[in-house]
Amino acid sequence: MIELGSWLSPGGNQSSWASSSGHFAFGFYPQGDGYAVGIWMVGALNQNTIVWTADRDSLPLSSNSTLTLNTTGLHIFRRGSEDQVLISSFRSVTSSASMLDSGNFVLYDDNHTVVWQSFDYPTDTILGGQNLTSGVKLVSSLSESDHSSGRYVLIMLDAGYLAAYPVNSPALTDAYWSSSRLY
Repeated sequence: MIELGSWLSPGGNQSSWASSSGHFAFGFYPQGDGYAVGIWMVGALNQNTIVWTADRDSLPLSSNSTLTLNTTGLHIFRRGSEDQVLISSFRSVTSSASMLDSGNFVLYDDNHTVVWQSFDYPTDTILGGQNLTSGVKLVSSLSESDHSSGRYVLIMLDAGYLAAYPVNSPALTDAYWSSSRLY
C-alpha cells in the first residue's frame, strides 16, 4: 500500500513503486531527453515494456521533478514552477494507492474503495482483466521509445464493433479493420 505523502523522483533512490510480485511498476521512466510517468512490465536485464503512460503527450519531465501522493491524487512538482495535477480522484478524497499485480495502478478512499484506476484510461496497451468499453480507445505509441500518441486508433464502437483507424479519420468508412459484432 502506498501511503499519503509518499513521493517519487527520477533522480532519487525512489523512482518507482512496484507491485507485490515485482512484475509491474509505476513511476518515472526515461523518455526522450527527460522522463515520463507510467506503468511498465518489468523485464529481464532492465528491458521493461511500457504498458501505460500518464499525460502521454506532454513534454518530458526533468530529473528534478517530484511525484507526490496527496488527498486529491498524484501531483507533479517541478522546481521553479507550480504543481500540476497528474492523476486526480475527482470527487473523492484519496487516502492511499497501490500498484496491483494485474498492472492496474489504483487510488483508494478511506473505505478502501477504488476512486481512480489506470485500467479506465488505457493508452496503447490492454492487459489481462482490463475492459475496453464502448467509446474507449487505444492509441498507438509514436515509436518503441517515444510513448506519445501515434498514428493509429483502436476503438470499441457503441454498435459493438471493434475498429482500427488512422488517428485523424474516425469514420466507419475510414476503418482499415473492423471486427464482427462483439456484443
